[in-house]
Amino acid sequence: MAGRIEDYALIGDMQTAALVCRDGTVDWLCLPRFDSHAIFAGLLGTEEHGFWRLGPAFPEGAEPPTADRRGYRGDSLILESEWDTPHGTVRVTDFMPPRDGAPQLIRIVEGVTGRVPMRSALRMRFSYGRVVPWVHRNEARTVAVAGPDSVWFDTSVETYGESLTTYADFTVAPGDRIAFTISWQPSHKEAPPEPEPEQSLEATEDFWREWVGHCTYHGPYREAVVRSLITLKALTYAPTGGIVAAPTTSLPEDIGGVRNWDYRYTWLRDAAITLSSLLRTGYREEARAWREWLLRAVAGDPENLQIMYGIAGERELGEAELDWLPGYENSAPVRVGNGAAHQLQLDVYGEVTEALHLAHMTGLARNDYASLLQLKLIRYLEKHWQEPDEGIWEVRGPRRHFVHSKVMAWVAVDRTIKLMESGDVEGPLDRWKDLRDEIHRDVCEKGYDKERNTFTQSYGSRELDASLLLIPQMGFLPPDDKRVIGTIEAIQRELSTSDGFILRYPTDGDHAGVDGLPGDEGAFLACSFWMADDLAMIGRVDEARKLFEKLLSLRNDLGLLAEEWDPRLQRQVGNFPQAFSHVPLIDTALRLTASGAYGG
Repeated sequence: MAGRIEDYALIGDMQTAALVCRDGTVDWLCLPRFDSHAIFAGLLGTEEHGFWRLGPAFPEGAEPPTADRRGYRGDSLILESEWDTPHGTVRVTDFMPPRDGAPQLIRIVEGVTGRVPMRSALRMRFSYGRVVPWVHRNEARTVAVAGPDSVWFDTSVETYGESLTTYADFTVAPGDRIAFTISWQPSHKEAPPEPEPEQSLEATEDFWREWVGHCTYHGPYREAVVRSLITLKALTYAPTGGIVAAPTTSLPEDIGGVRNWDYRYTWLRDAAITLSSLLRTGYREEARAWREWLLRAVAGDPENLQIMYGIAGERELGEAELDWLPGYENSAPVRVGNGAAHQLQLDVYGEVTEALHLAHMTGLARNDYASLLQLKLIRYLEKHWQEPDEGIWEVRGPRRHFVHSKVMAWVAVDRTIKLMESGDVEGPLDRWKDLRDEIHRDVCEKGYDKERNTFTQSYGSRELDASLLLIPQMGFLPPDDKRVIGTIEAIQRELSTSDGFILRYPTDGDHAGVDGLPGDEGAFLACSFWMADDLAMIGRVDEARKLFEKLLSLRNDLGLLAEEWDPRLQRQVGNFPQAFSHVPLIDTALRLTASGAYGG
């Protein structure tokens, strides 16, 4: 059985990522890209679906021991785990070096004290655990082959095969350093170069030290901000600049339920807000790369903007169910691909335009096609903003006139007007000023409940929605507007969990709710950070700071957050780690720092 979601650590090479549990088991790894088939899919099934455990030996039938200590080496993505055993102490260092060639996962075992018996158990299963590869020796190396893929296993200790698993039993003493490496290569190509673990470790540490050195944030809670920035960098696909929402698929929002989705793609919304956080903390190169990715992804058909694309800009992300996988803690179905890719979500026009606007305002070199894209997007919105859509939460129920979608359509027009007023582009300025005013009136008339003094989820509804917290943050209304304050207080009353975190919207248990799905879900962490932002904006800074610090306490021991927090089970749920949780953490830290909310 896989560990709790918060028991996992992230390692990666900016092209894919692995999740390592506290007991030294890699339960998730897709090769060679984030969205490739997994060779270790134990996270969504059992050990039969692939894993790699490396740690102290333990008696047959017993549970593998969990590390007594673990942490990242400084500000890096190099994981160090230590076990104290009756025989002594041992350390395992796990990392994936940023690559030019074959992707590698390197694990170095180091003896600290005593003589510790160790075991490596490697069970590779291709195609998400369905295919048992052909494993054989190639001179001094072990190689597993299935179809187009091959994985090469290198170590200096003796290995043997048993029960379709490759084992190594060995003992480490103080000063011993024994490396294990797997490298992926297309099966029709010659063997990848033999790894150089120690040199790769040094180069990986140098990479992260240099990258973190560009961070311009030096305020309170810098450790949390930097760890979130490193996580966002790890979720960036280096060859193209695309940013995945998370490196996993089908980690459930509701344990045992059906709310299981594939997040290994680039949502324009998530990527745009990630860009915003990176820009405001000194990372302009990532912003430039994402803008170039965006222009390539939408090239040729900007009016039919998709809400998400593949990490290289692919448009077709067909959704399928993997019925041979039982799912994380029996949360089925396991899905790959995402059928929401072709939904109409009008808010993404606003998020993309806001990102391009921020890039322009922070001095990113002008790109004429980016400006042209903005104009094309507004021309599309001019014709379609009055249509219902599936909204920010990608409902699988009927389309509605979601208030957040209309607000973000207003943002798109507003930011483009600002671009025209700066003299960088020409367009129908007066006509679009009228359009901006028209959208604003429409939202205030049809999306606002005067009796309750709150904006609502959609036109004519009484439900609330946490996305309404973005109204003051986007500048649609000022923070001191009574309608904004009323909306914040209504969401606090109606969408707060018992421990003060914020739900996205009401769900209805066994019945299909507004999102068209049965079941409930946890508190959405991004929404809880948005609440902290809004509280600071309306002057309730002490309350904002307390909520922010409470949210920070939900991070696992390595500073990582999933998508949601389940208040009933008191654990993280949803795909992990989640960009949409780490971005608002950064944003809230920046806002609270600017507001002077930190005492002592």
